[in-house]
Amino acid sequence: MKKIHRVLAMLMAAIMALSRITTAFAEPTIDPAKNASLSIYKYDITKAGNDGAWDAESYVSTGLHDDAVIDKLAKYAIQGVEFTYLRVADITMNNEVLDGQRTVGVLYGFDGSERSNTVLSAIGLTAADAHKTDNGIDYFTSDMLNNKLAAALAANATSAKNALETAVKSGGVAMSETDATGHTSASDMEQGLYLIVETRVPENVTSTCNPFFVSLPMTTIDGAAWNYDVTVYPKNQTGNPDLEKTVREAKNSTGKNNGSLTDITDGYAHTATASVGDTVDYQIISTLPTITSKASSLSEYTYVDTMSKGIKYNKNDVVIEFFRDAGCTDKIATWDESSGKFTVGYDDAVNTMTIRMTDTGLSEINEATTVYTDSVKRGYSDCTMRLTYAAALTADAKMGDTDNPNEVELTWRRTNNTYFDTLKDCCHVYTYGVDVLKRFSDNGGNMKNVKFRLHNDTDDCYIIADLKDGIYYAKGITSKKSDATTFIPNSSGHIVVKGLEDDTYSLTEIATDKGYVLLRDAVKIVIKTAENGQCEKCSATLLIAAATVNSKDASMTDGNAIVPLTVINNPGFDLPKTGGYGVWMYTVGGVLLLGAAAFIAVKSRKHKSEK
Repeated sequence: MKKIHRVLAMLMAAIMALSRITTAFAEPTIDPAKNASLSIYKYDITKAGNDGAWDAESYVSTGLHDDAVIDKLAKYAIQGVEFTYLRVADITMNNEVLDGQRTVGVLYGFDGSERSNTVLSAIGLTAADAHKTDNGIDYFTSDMLNNKLAAALAANATSAKNALETAVKSGGVAMSETDATGHTSASDMEQGLYLIVETRVPENVTSTCNPFFVSLPMTTIDGAAWNYDVTVYPKNQTGNPDLEKTVREAKNSTGKNNGSLTDITDGYAHTATASVGDTVDYQIISTLPTITSKASSLSEYTYVDTMSKGIKYNKNDVVIEFFRDAGCTDKIATWDESSGKFTVGYDDAVNTMTIRMTDTGLSEINEATTVYTDSVKRGYSDCTMRLTYAAALTADAKMGDTDNPNEVELTWRRTNNTYFDTLKDCCHVYTYGVDVLKRFSDNGGNMKNVKFRLHNDTDDCYIIADLKDGIYYAKGITSKKSDATTFIPNSSGHIVVKGLEDDTYSLTEIATDKGYVLLRDAVKIVIKTAENGQCEKCSATLLIAAATVNSKDASMTDGNAIVPLTVINNPGFDLPKTGGYGVWMYTVGGVLLLGAAAFIAVKSRKHKSEK
């Protein structure tokens, strides 16, 4: 009898690979009345490996509580992971005659229930693969179970994981989520063969560990004893999506962009300048996180976009595109607001736009088969998501080096809704202005008779503006001179125009008061920007402005917001009054001469008649 027990112990050692772990010391025979326990420690193997704290080749799984491993990987613990276990088979002793020899060993009996058949089907096993079938129970060897599980995962890990996740959720027991140390456990477990599957993960887990079988109890590495308290250290791969928000002027007449709707590099940057009334194009680009199974699926993917007060959403124009590549050239799909795959909401009080993926949209992101067919990845895993929309610069925009920041925050969750993470990025829009002070050299003149026109030479257009509280706010442009705004000084002689971009302008005086001389030429105003400093949020290089007036440096005011200049009109030259009097005398003399001639003519006719 002792020999049989010894053989059984050695056989159990041979099937240790069933879960790739071993057991602690106990009696060499199983105590059928004793329950078992399972402890799992979950660590971020991606980060640990990158930091040089983990080397899979040097670690030997033993099934024992290992303080050295726990201490080494403590700071890489992952909280919020759920494992589910399902008892799938009994551990039985096999005693049969093979090739004339009495043969004993361990088999695992699957009872033919729907639960058992689901597990076997998921790894490609049928009753025909069983070592034997007895009374409706299919008995399999550990080699067969291990090999088939490994083959299924190698062929299509996503499909195998999904099928096994479905199996354990039907009749399995969910363990408590891993705590801050990455630990979870279950006790008072009935002896048998268990399938362990990772069923819920926090936001940073990209790939769940492979499902595995574990025998409770199981033998030690030397095959001499049984351990009822098994500890395993399955590994997770982690990673996060990324996020970038950029902006450009919508118009392409300035040469800053070509107006392409598909080229993500066409003029888009973290900074832009614009005039009030201009439309600016925004794009948000995010690389989706890795998705490998249902457990790592996304349950939320939401963007909250916040504009500065001086920028107003166009609304109803959001488009989402998906691409296989980071350069956004290999398109997979396009969604618009009518697709039902995302919703868009606006809060005008705080100037925000929320773009939230719906269940239908998330299902496509998680389950689509257009990208991966024979791969560990699934859905739109690691694909590029591009959002585009537009907004307009308003009169409330801040000016000068005090820019108008626009921030976006991405929130995503996986199957464990308790845990989420966020990413933020931003871009910046700048705008400027001019302050023209009109003066008459003799302090005379009527300001109401003075008129100017402002032309954007860079865009070859005239400025249209609204007057509010003595200040002009640019609101648009026109190619027609007749439609351009006529700028008139206020009572203090100022013409303040706000909301101009960094371009070259011509300020033309088109009328002045009676008796004063108009400017001979238009005044050339150049507003230019240069890189200066860095944004703490998005690391973008910020801008600083400078200006020239008729090619001479001008000191901008109000934080480099306003270009100041003064226009002086001088009186015209007076023509001598004698000149005017002389003309009058010639006129009178001419009239007298004409009268004399008429008198002479009449007298002459009278004289002839008398003769």
